[in-house]
Amino acid sequence: MNRPVATRTAYRDHLIQLMRTDPRVVCVDTDTGLFAGADFGPAAERYLNLGIAEQNAMGVAAGLAASGWRPYVNTMAAFAASRAVESVKIDIAYNGLPVCVVATHGGVAAGHLGPTHHALEDLAVMRTLPNMTVLVPGDAAATVSLLEQVRHRSGPAYVRLGRKATQPLPRTDGEPVVGELQQMRSGDDVVIVATGPLPTLRSLAAADALHHHEDIHVSVVQAHTLKPFDPAALLHTVLTARLVVTVEEHWRTGGLGSTVAEVLADACGPPLVRLGFPDGFGHTPGTQEQLLDAVGLTAAGIADHIRRALRTDRRRTTV
Repeated sequence: MNRPVATRTAYRDHLIQLMRTDPRVVCVDTDTGLFAGADFGPAAERYLNLGIAEQNAMGVAAGLAASGWRPYVNTMAAFAASRAVESVKIDIAYNGLPVCVVATHGGVAAGHLGPTHHALEDLAVMRTLPNMTVLVPGDAAATVSLLEQVRHRSGPAYVRLGRKATQPLPRTDGEPVVGELQQMRSGDDVVIVATGPLPTLRSLAAADALHHHEDIHVSVVQAHTLKPFDPAALLHTVLTARLVVTVEEHWRTGGLGSTVAEVLADACGPPLVRLGFPDGFGHTPGTQEQLLDAVGLTAAGIADHIRRALRTDRRRTTV
């Protein structure tokens, strides 16, 4: 896939094929408009559209999973991690059931609809639930690869997807593997750990700019899996770095930045800068790009944070 494709479109096409080939798979929808029953052909009877009833959808999926089915529940990230979270916690995670919660419009992908549809807390909520695997595919190809791996794992999974088409990430050696960090670019001075399509693409652009204009060498690591996280790989990557920066489409608390902070604090690692949304609700509607730009999550903004942090680190070490 070399053309821009939305991760939710990749999921849609993948699930339609999966429904036709795996008789255990059930699609539980919440009137997202992503599917029509006819899409599934002879498997249409396993497509259940429960309407806008996310909490009920989680309970139904839990019951199906306990009966031997493999449910995929579709909703928007803002609702999966808020109104439905009690059922996700008690019905699904507590029982360790193999339900795949597929949440579209992650982050500010539905920015035009305002804060009711922003999902800037979902990763924090989901990664605190025992038994839960938490995934944020970086592009369409990674979406298919990670979903296929999740299908063969036990326990529940939360998969955060976007809304609009995004450019594919540069290819690396091998496929993304659940639970492993993915090295996208190498450099010795700074390590950026990014999650999600646009944060990763913009981090790569920032790293290129710092290298070409200021000879600052930046690694970019993609964290497509927030849970289980790979602390050993992170510590190995940042071993000699002067600075670690996290970039995510999420509030600064509870998500990737907090995950990395916990690992570095335990190991007394290098200084950390966490880039994300500040602690506050966004009251101004806008496109996903506009809202990311507004909080400085642009390539230029990421590069500027790195420059300032490196200058601070240099002054500290020369005192």
